[in-house]
Amino acid sequence: MAKASGLGQTTLSVDDSAGTPRAIKNDITNWQMSTPRGVQDITGVDKSANERLLLLADCSMTLNGVFNASSNQSHDVFKTVPSTSVPRTTTQTVNGVTLAAELLYTDYQLTRSDSGELTWSAPGSLADGTVPTWA
Repeated sequence: MAKASGLGQTTLSVDDSAGTPRAIKNDITNWQMSTPRGVQDITGVDKSANERLLLLADCSMTLNGVFNASSNQSHDVFKTVPSTSVPRTTTQTVNGVTLAAELLYTDYQLTRSDSGELTWSAPGSLADGTVPTWA
């Protein structure tokens, strides 16, 4: 695969609290995702350089967008974050590769700027112990 930009993302959907996937990519202005691994230092006193083991895999994502209260849009998806405790399948396809993960969204933050913009941010963390894998 050739190098590519992040323009024209084809898929970015998040389940609502009932488990129905909602294609909310039009409301999302930017996102950040991380798929870190834990690391254990196992360096013995007989070494002059670090030795490490890879541990558990994780995934976190923060979606940011423009407030949209229309039916089946971003507000419908995230308005139940404070009142439900359900993992939500989050699927994104960028440049032909897809990552889907079950995430627990922990906040639905609304911001009204001094210029009048109404935006939101929703951070999510891996919920089910399944290693996030790009396909």
